Parts: sequence; C-alpha cells; structure tokens
Amino acid sequence: MSAAIPTNEQERLDALRSYGILDTDAEEEFDAITRLAAYLCGTPVALISLVDATRQWFKSRHGLPIEDTTRALSFCGHAINGENALVVEDAALDPRFAQNPLVLEEPHIRFYAGHPVKGPGGHSVGTLCIMDNLPREFSAEDRETLRDLGEMVEKEFKVKPKGKKKVVAPPD
Repeated sequence: MSAAIPTNEQERLDALRSYGILDTDAEEEFDAITRLAAYLCGTPVALISLVDATRQWFKSRHGLPIEDTTRALSFCGHAINGENALVVEDAALDPRFAQNPLVLEEPHIRFYAGHPVKGPGGHSVGTLCIMDNLPREFSAEDRETLRDLGEMVEKEFKVKPKGKKKVVAPPD
C-alpha cells in the first residue's frame, strides 16, 4: 500500500532539493550516524533515506547494498507523513506492508522504525530509519534514541555545504 502524498508535497520537494544532496557521494559524518543507529538499536540495517518525488534514495546506508527504491514501496514514504517515529514491529502483520515486495522478498523487512528528518520550513525530507529481518519490540527509550540521532542528521544537513555529485562513468 503506497503512502499518501503530503498536501504540501511541492514545498517538501523544494526543501529537499534546496540541500543539493541527492545523488551525492557518501560522507563519513552521515555514515557514522547510521553505524551508531544500528549499533544502539541493535539492528542490522540503518539508513538515512531522502524521499524524492518517485523514489527514496539513501544518503547513507549501513547493512543494505542497494542505493534506492521506488517511493511506492518505501516505508519511509509513510514515515514522512508523521511528526514522530513510525514503528512497524512486524511488517508481515501490518496491512500496509504485508504484501510489499521488500517484506516478501529480499531484504525481507519485518521490523522498521523511521524518524522523520526535517528540512527548511519544517518539511519532512526523509528519515533516519532502522530495519531488521526479524520482528521486534521498540521501547520508549529506543524511540528517544532514534529521535536524537534523527536530529543529528538534521543538524548535519544544515551545516554541510552542497554535496559533491557522484561521478558516473559513461558506458563503454
């Protein structure tokens, strides 16, 4: 089930794009936050996900080899619609996600928690999220940890100059 598109979608996209960070190289400041999120929350996967018009792109990823997915399949597309963390303790039992290919196939997501990351104007531009292929409970302390780390991502976005675009070699 695809997430609802926010009523302020154009403003949200403008805020995201104002950072100039989409499709930029990995940066240690962000990678350190995802490593820390995975460690503190005890999950194999942590991501900084930016939700663009038709895809979610991972500025930082720990434990997941892919760089992006379609927005229609994304859990983060749902999380940006709230003010607090979206927690899905067992995606196989949640009607929004039970038939999602990301649950039924690789990476077999069962647990997801994503805290919205705010950009200019308070618009949710993405999430700091953690995932596991096993269902799990998520405590109030875990939510607080994820929120604090999400706020670190927001602060880092504000202080970083525009990102360096990835260099893509032309096909042979």
